[in-house]
Amino acid sequence: MKNSLTSRAISGAKMLGLGLFVNPTFASSPRPNIILILADDMGYSDLGFMGSGIETPNIDGLAKNGITFSQYYNAGRSCPTRASLLTGLYAHQTGMGWMTASNLGTPGYTGDLNQQCVTIAEALKQTDYKCYMTGKWHLAYEGNMKPEGPKYNWPLQRGFDKYFGDLAGGRNYYSPETLTNGNEMLKAPANFYLTTAVTDSTVSFINQHFKTQNEKPFFFYVSYFAPHRPLQALEKDIAKYRGKFMEGWDKNRQQRFERLKKIGMINKNAVLTPRDKNVPAWESLTESEKQVWDARMAVYAAQMDCMDQGIGQIIATLKKNGELENTVILFLSDNGGCAEGQGGNLSVEDLPLLGIDENQQSYRTNWANVSNTPFREYKSFVHQGGITTPMIVSWPQKIKNKGKITSQVGHIVDIMPTIMDIAGAKYPLQYNENEILPLPGKSLLTSLNGKVFKREPLFFEHEANRAVIDGEWKLVSKGNYQAPYVGSWELYNLTKDRTETKNLIQQYPEKAAELEALWNKWATENQVFPLDNSGWFEKIEADKTN
Repeated sequence: MKNSLTSRAISGAKMLGLGLFVNPTFASSPRPNIILILADDMGYSDLGFMGSGIETPNIDGLAKNGITFSQYYNAGRSCPTRASLLTGLYAHQTGMGWMTASNLGTPGYTGDLNQQCVTIAEALKQTDYKCYMTGKWHLAYEGNMKPEGPKYNWPLQRGFDKYFGDLAGGRNYYSPETLTNGNEMLKAPANFYLTTAVTDSTVSFINQHFKTQNEKPFFFYVSYFAPHRPLQALEKDIAKYRGKFMEGWDKNRQQRFERLKKIGMINKNAVLTPRDKNVPAWESLTESEKQVWDARMAVYAAQMDCMDQGIGQIIATLKKNGELENTVILFLSDNGGCAEGQGGNLSVEDLPLLGIDENQQSYRTNWANVSNTPFREYKSFVHQGGITTPMIVSWPQKIKNKGKITSQVGHIVDIMPTIMDIAGAKYPLQYNENEILPLPGKSLLTSLNGKVFKREPLFFEHEANRAVIDGEWKLVSKGNYQAPYVGSWELYNLTKDRTETKNLIQQYPEKAAELEALWNKWATENQVFPLDNSGWFEKIEADKTN
């Protein structure tokens, strides 16, 4: 392995001479492998070390041996987050302001990545990285997700050397409709389970890389579908959790809240938001109802557990090949816990089937409210519960402050510049004869060893849910379901009230007006208008006329 590491260091030095590298600190050492792991619909407090009661020892280990960002933001929904994550741009700049299900007929909402952006894979391939991906893509217009359709926005056409996963958002762990290997669509074999398949293909690609491409570093995007609904998990994993949540959501939520304060993920003066008004007190339920709700959370926990087991296998594969020390691993979630309902009512008699057959269920608002402890709201909204994720970075060779939790504010638009900095790579402003938009984010490389710097304003919009964060202040609103779709603004001081319990807009109207002007300017410049919060099916119908 030493010879391959040396050749990679020499290769890095040669690249520097070609003017492709901008960070000389990597010229004398092997360029690191980089693995970006994305969970799907995981809430802010769902990890084991945060008091959730879910076993995630491998992800917890990454935090223990790395650094955890306690104030990290995503875009609140699958497609927009994935677009920003892979390109470093705000989602509307890439055409992915809503979802791949529809082209709304305006530049920010085409449902398809445009040519004014490059993916991390496209950028890193210019510096001789090999680039791999497994799991959920969800960045190509759904009308093109078919064997005979155009593939210009499939993973291989956007810079990846190998791909195995589900092109769409996914609706089933056992038989995904757009299962794909490279550019070929497949039918899931017997005994298929998506989370396990993502892990197995990741391990296989890594082992193949070390056998054939040792002289080159790799970038790997591992995009798990877990723990996105439906509730479908392996029976052996479900068995670990049956009965574990019978104390209910009120106690579990309080348990998480106290743990988050103790470890420093939130301030000790933080206020726990009230239980969602649509969720009854646990003690008001009958014993049968408690068993049904416990079962739902057990399957959700099993989905998380299986993902964590897979991450453990990936770490073991790196270790076996002598590359763990020189590999950067980033882990985060695409949005907060999902309150969306799925499936009909269950009885105790249905429980033996829950999670191990085609029964499509979700854990609903009742448990999503727990997943997002201590915050308000859920996936698709831009209050804290929808857009906040822990972000964990492990890099044994470089991170000195192991186990530290940092208050550095970060956003998914920072992933691209951070990875470019880690790799010593230069972000291209032209690609395939297309002008590429400049990056709005910042590299967080210096933050990996303790430096905290003040951010420029961060912006959010999804389905007319709007927000801007500028220092300690946040202006936010929930969209309405009728044109012009905008709701009333709320103003919060995040330093004193990170959980958004005290709306200060009446006390500080001038600050609210200042932040609204910032948001309007950003929205005008970044293809956010016109806002649209019409229903899912209305958007799909509108797509047929565009």
